[in-house]
Amino acid sequence: MSSSLNVVLIVGSAPDALMIKDRDLSLFSNCVVINNAWQLTKDWDYLIYPEDFPDKHLPPDTVLAKKKIITAREYVPEQNFFGGFVYGGGTMAFTAGYWALGALKPDVIAYLGCDMIYPLEKGSPSHFYGNGQADPLRSDITLQSLEAKSVRLMALAQIHNCSIVNLSKLPESKLLFPRTSITKLLKKIELKKSSYSQDLKLDSKSIKRALDLEAELAYMVPSGRYWESLGEFDRFKLSEIDSLWLKSASQLN
Repeated sequence: MSSSLNVVLIVGSAPDALMIKDRDLSLFSNCVVINNAWQLTKDWDYLIYPEDFPDKHLPPDTVLAKKKIITAREYVPEQNFFGGFVYGGGTMAFTAGYWALGALKPDVIAYLGCDMIYPLEKGSPSHFYGNGQADPLRSDITLQSLEAKSVRLMALAQIHNCSIVNLSKLPESKLLFPRTSITKLLKKIELKKSSYSQDLKLDSKSIKRALDLEAELAYMVPSGRYWESLGEFDRFKLSEIDSLWLKSASQLN
C-alpha cells in the first residue's frame, strides 16, 4: 500500500498568512513557521528564525518545550548542501525552503505568506501583525533577483523529486512557483495520493549552465555569514547566474 503525500507547509508573515488562522492543518506532514508566524496557529511543528531574531519575539517556554526550533546550527548545513547562501539567497523564506527540502525530504513544499510584495499604500500593513521590516528588499548581493532565487529553489527541489507550490491568493508574487489553493492541495492529501503531478517546464540547459557557473565561481561561506566576506563576490557574476535561472523558467505561465 502506497504512502500518502509528504507535504510541508511553510508559512511567512505576509498579511495573507492569516488564511491559516484557526484552520486545521493536521493533514500536512509538517508545518514550518518563519519568525513571527508561530502566532498564527498552534499546529506548527518547526519554528525557523535567523541569528538576529529577538528573543522577546519567541514563543513562551511552555510552547517551545513541545515544539522544534531550527536555528543556524541546523539550517546552515542544509543550505550549504544545496549550494550555500550566496547562490540560494540570504532571506529566511528561501532558507526555510532549503532546510525543509534537505531535512524533511518532502514530496511537496507549499508556501504561504512569503510573496515578498509589500504595500505602497500608506497605512497598509506589511505583515499580518502590522508593520515590520521588509527584509527581502534590503540591499543585499544575494537578493538582486528574488524571482531568480525562487526559480533556483524550485529547480533544486525538482532535482530532488519535490514540487513547490504557492498557496497565496495575492495577484503578484516574487515567488515564481506554480499556484494552487490550500483547498485543492488538502484534497489531494485526503485522497491519499502518493505522488504530486506538476508539469513544470524548466529548461534543463539553462539550469546546467547556472549550476556550472556556480561551481566555477565557488562562492561558498561554510559559516553561512556571507556578509562577512562580501569583497570576495562579484555582483555582476551573480546577476549573470540569476539571468540563467530566470531563463530556465521562461516557459512558465
